[in-house]
Amino acid sequence: MLTIQSGKDTMLIEQARQVREIVFIQEQGIDPSLEYDDLDDACIHVVGLLDSEPVTTARLRPVDAKVGKVERVATIQSARGQGYAKDIMNEVERVAKRQGLVELRLGAQLTALPFYEKIGYEAFGDEFMDAFIPHRMMKKTC
Repeated sequence: MLTIQSGKDTMLIEQARQVREIVFIQEQGIDPSLEYDDLDDACIHVVGLLDSEPVTTARLRPVDAKVGKVERVATIQSARGQGYAKDIMNEVERVAKRQGLVELRLGAQLTALPFYEKIGYEAFGDEFMDAFIPHRMMKKTC
């Protein structure tokens, strides 16, 4: 069973980075200098653990009093297809509501658009490149 934790502590940031290292750097070939920014300390991290091992993550960064940006959503390959990303996103939404946020936005890789649409996000704006991967912005009212 997936155990989900959220917060800003160093251990959660490290666990989130473990998942991001595997998915974004090793699997997708993203340059570590693009993946690791200076925003981790300003974010609330949500990490899903299986048998104490981090397998899925996301981070939430408030951009103003009402809007939050969901970033770095990732699930390691061996844990995909189990609904864990949906569980993480549900927790992100709960955290956002507790923070008083009313809208969430995210930049989704084009391959992930159907997943986000299925959980209520709506694409807007033009396609753009992030880390050399095509994305679209999406939003959802929480």
